[in-house]
Amino acid sequence: MKYWISGGLTALALSGSIAIADDTSEAWSPETFTLSNGMDVVVLPDHRAPVVTHMVWYKVGAVDEDPGKSGIAHLFEHVMFKDTDDLEDGEFDSIVSSLGGQHNAFTSWDYTAYYQRVAKQHLGQMMALEAERMTDLIIDEDPEGSFITERDVVREERRQRIDNNPSAVLQEQVLGAFWEGHPYEITVIGVMDEVEALTPQDGIDFYKKYYSPENAILVVAGDVSGEEVRALAEEHYGQIEPSGLVDGSRKWAEVEPLTEIQEITHSDPKVRQPVWYRYYNGTSQRRDPEFAYALDVGLDVLGGGNTSLLYVALVEEQKVAVNAGTFAWTGLHDDGPAVIYATPSPGVTMEELEAAVTAELAKQLEAGFSDEDVVRVRNSKAAESIYARDSQQSMANLFGSWLAIGGDIETLLSYSDDIRSVTTDQALEAVRSVFADGNNYIEAQLLPEDGEL
Repeated sequence: MKYWISGGLTALALSGSIAIADDTSEAWSPETFTLSNGMDVVVLPDHRAPVVTHMVWYKVGAVDEDPGKSGIAHLFEHVMFKDTDDLEDGEFDSIVSSLGGQHNAFTSWDYTAYYQRVAKQHLGQMMALEAERMTDLIIDEDPEGSFITERDVVREERRQRIDNNPSAVLQEQVLGAFWEGHPYEITVIGVMDEVEALTPQDGIDFYKKYYSPENAILVVAGDVSGEEVRALAEEHYGQIEPSGLVDGSRKWAEVEPLTEIQEITHSDPKVRQPVWYRYYNGTSQRRDPEFAYALDVGLDVLGGGNTSLLYVALVEEQKVAVNAGTFAWTGLHDDGPAVIYATPSPGVTMEELEAAVTAELAKQLEAGFSDEDVVRVRNSKAAESIYARDSQQSMANLFGSWLAIGGDIETLLSYSDDIRSVTTDQALEAVRSVFADGNNYIEAQLLPEDGEL
């Protein structure tokens, strides 16, 4: 199973930006409907190959966990692959593999998703498998049972992915400070002591409340029609009774601005290359799409790759850094950080690097952006949205993740036009407002064990 500390899918990592072509022809024209039990369905026809991607998105993630129960959303993703009334442990995996298919799952702060990619004739079987574990998962007190054994697996996963990874440890500390008091404060995988204390009854309560058809979105992309999907969905999912416990409420909340400048340093003998960061208050596309689009464009001009202003100045010209850039987490429901980072060149101290980055940032924001750079970035982002159509899974991910946080399809379909409409002044003003003098931030440094370069 996949675990995402950034709260998004691979296609959405870092910036988390939504993207879809503005061509709404039959090739990717979505069809939507809702089953009588409240399950939403999205069909994305793509007839280039006899393959389908089948995804079920549950509108529950780490943001919805009760106090002291962190990690249960991610743990539950693991448990869903275990025993049901009709499936033995491991049988789900073996069935999909025997059909030549691929499958996995992932958890974010905002949602949990399960997917399979198979030949189109096996779509009904995938629905049957997902319907089975939506209704008949086995959770009990057996110490050798799925809940308790998978709880131990997650604890080990945390040790490997977070506790033994210096970058992840630092990121967890920074995000905990950035989102202090917000439901995003605790990382998706949870706090070790709280995960260890989760009980099978916690799992049963979580399952009954959230794993119900009215809390789910079915997305099918591939060589199918809406009519075909509707018939199969009615057969396999339409018969499932809603739990009646889903009230549609989520624990999303406004992210409070940082109230002071903070410094967080993490040293570890495994660190070979130090990194310097600053985290500022950013935004989200769900809460403020116009500003988020402008910020995404502006940050790409400023620090989005080796043709960006900061990279050219700090890496190629001044040679004080081997890498430098900017990005923002705009793909969550609630506001994420905007980040500026740099890695020092050999012999350059962190103090020297900080001074150079700060000076260059001020210089570039004072000078402003050229229309040429902004147009280049806008066109690149629009092109990426078109390229995304080449992947069934990317399209299913984009639709599912956006709809799971309450977005609408019209926003997805207008993305290319909207991103192309960002002006130079808007992009510049967005970046200036985020990185303005006087704004508070969290400065973070990843260092070797002795704290010295």
